[in-house]
Amino acid sequence: MDIDFKSSPGPSLGVEVELELVDRDTGALASAASDILGEIGAAHPGGEHPKAKHELFECTIEIITGVCTSVGEARADLQATLDEVVAAADRRGLDVMCSGTHPFSRWEDQEVSPNPRYAKLIEEMQWMARRLAIFGVHVHVGIRSPEKAVAIANALSCYIPHLLALSASSPFWEGRDTGLASCRSKVFEGLPTAGLPSPIESWEEFEQLMETLVSSAAISTVREVWWDIRPHPDFGTVELRMCDGIPTLGEISGVAALAQSLVAHFDTCIDEGRPLPRSHDWVLRQNKWRAGRHGLDAELIVDDEGDLVPLRDAVRALVAEVGPVAERLGCVGELGRIEGIVAGGASYDRQRAVVAAGGVEGAAALRPVVDLLVGELASDRPGVLPSPR
Repeated sequence: MDIDFKSSPGPSLGVEVELELVDRDTGALASAASDILGEIGAAHPGGEHPKAKHELFECTIEIITGVCTSVGEARADLQATLDEVVAAADRRGLDVMCSGTHPFSRWEDQEVSPNPRYAKLIEEMQWMARRLAIFGVHVHVGIRSPEKAVAIANALSCYIPHLLALSASSPFWEGRDTGLASCRSKVFEGLPTAGLPSPIESWEEFEQLMETLVSSAAISTVREVWWDIRPHPDFGTVELRMCDGIPTLGEISGVAALAQSLVAHFDTCIDEGRPLPRSHDWVLRQNKWRAGRHGLDAELIVDDEGDLVPLRDAVRALVAEVGPVAERLGCVGELGRIEGIVAGGASYDRQRAVVAAGGVEGAAALRPVVDLLVGELASDRPGVLPSPR
């Protein structure tokens, strides 16, 4: 199978954010995507908004950027669409938030979006797809050639735990504390083409794998390979898909800045003949598990002897390493948001802190988590509850 990779001339940026629609009175997920998308898409060709889309469930709206050159441009693009979604939701008595999972709504209560693609997915994957009431943030970074896409994707795999821990926002599942920082990452791994990427050493090998999967009816298109990191031929990018939903645009911008800077750094390493990092598959798997379980408190395996480094230290070292690249790309300010997450805690910490402060048992203890997440997205400030209405 020959797959055309539509190369990008530089480290362009695209960001996709899966938003949750919640009922203002109950805090539960609300199936209103078609209604809202119909309203905000009415003025656009075909009645479809170019930057707001359906996802698997009617409780979700995905907002996307165009092809951007900077993190600041991507943030402004997201903000414009978010404002439209929030206004339309507000007219329906709904709020909007972003996290890896909803703290108490159940997957079996969610309506599947009216799209034949989703109906086919449910029919084929059954329970594994039906329970995917999970939400993420994806970052695309432009790559100049398919060969570089493979090499950079392999190197990025070493940093899946860093980005997962920074974004981890799904400690709760259907009303229970899972004990994980990111239960979303484990739910998603139930799909046969999700999770850690298969080790691929060349573009030809990638094409061969896709041909095998399509010919065997394992997938219909390359788009159904949902690895944590994957080359995206149609966009000419490497797509980073490991992140949970991230509650504020500021934190999303920080993660996007880290991703863009890291990809650009690896691109330069290839041009200068410097080696890129690689890890054994078992190390990648163990480190991802540690990040999903412990979040920023994890310790990462750094060599074959089993030596460990605190994940917080690893993130800080990574930010320092790509700092000069971020300066060249104009995203130093956004990259600085990473230290705020490392020092102040990621979303899973903030959610648990709200529950602990409430002193309430049972399902009622988790309603404040919804209020927190709604307030954070609206204010763009971690830890801020919504204003009284």
